[in-house]
Amino acid sequence: MEVILIKKVANLGNIGDRVKVKAGYGRNFLLPTGRATLATVSNIAKFEAQRAEFEKKAAADLSSAEDRAAALKGFRLTMAAKAGSEGKLFGSIGTTDIAEALTRAGHPVERSEVRMPTGPIRTVGEHVLTIHLHTDVNVEVTVTVVGEE
Repeated sequence: MEVILIKKVANLGNIGDRVKVKAGYGRNFLLPTGRATLATVSNIAKFEAQRAEFEKKAAADLSSAEDRAAALKGFRLTMAAKAGSEGKLFGSIGTTDIAEALTRAGHPVERSEVRMPTGPIRTVGEHVLTIHLHTDVNVEVTVTVVGEE
């Protein structure tokens, strides 16, 4: 299946690239999320007419993500959770908890933007997480988990 990318897609291409993808990937992900359109003659002509508009929107999205990353750079989040005497949490802290805490702290973040490379946090201490704001913009945030009785 050949598609034209409307948005930049990681590990696939930039705006306007015509790429061949597997039918399931295109039909189930790229087309429904608005990241691509089928590479038909009429769609190619329509894309070329709107190319400047798509590139302008992509540049605005990138600058917005960079502004959010600048605000988050060096930010340290402190969270309290019930923990045992050995430093293990009763339960865990996941992406939803991190997103809600960052939003309460004045940095609106979606749950899908939080990347936890080692999985949910299950111990007290400092943990470094990645916030994926854009295809090209990632920022690291330190989360300090404090145990409470």
